[in-house]
Amino acid sequence: MKPPHAAPDQRTGSVQAGTKHAQASEFSGKVDQGGSDCMAVSSMLQRIGDKWTVLIVSYLGNGPMRFNALRREIGNISQKMLTTTLRNLERDGFVLRTVTPSRPPAVEYELTQLGRCLLVPVSGLARWTLENIDRIEAARAEYDAKEG
Repeated sequence: MKPPHAAPDQRTGSVQAGTKHAQASEFSGKVDQGGSDCMAVSSMLQRIGDKWTVLIVSYLGNGPMRFNALRREIGNISQKMLTTTLRNLERDGFVLRTVTPSRPPAVEYELTQLGRCLLVPVSGLARWTLENIDRIEAARAEYDAKEG
């Protein structure tokens, strides 16, 4: 008997009833398909689905950071994109911005309780990716060989 959150069968790719796949299907049936639920989910997936949000939340998961330290850690992000993403995260309640009065003012960003909750699925997705990257790359290579 498979555990409640069984992975897909490696030979068939199918998932047993009672697994996360089945639970996701059950969830989708509960969402108001034509209304506000669907729009809310879509909007939030758009926000957290971009690469900068995931990286920023991941880095802030280690603790509060100043703007320039965060920018150095992330690397290939413009000042404008980091500012925009941080403002959006602050607006959505994921990030708290604290300004310390000094010359120049010191600005620090940290995850709110809601932001720390977001770390759970973000970390889970990252872990899933690392656990399955070989299978994903093999599937891509097989597909490309057929199409090429």
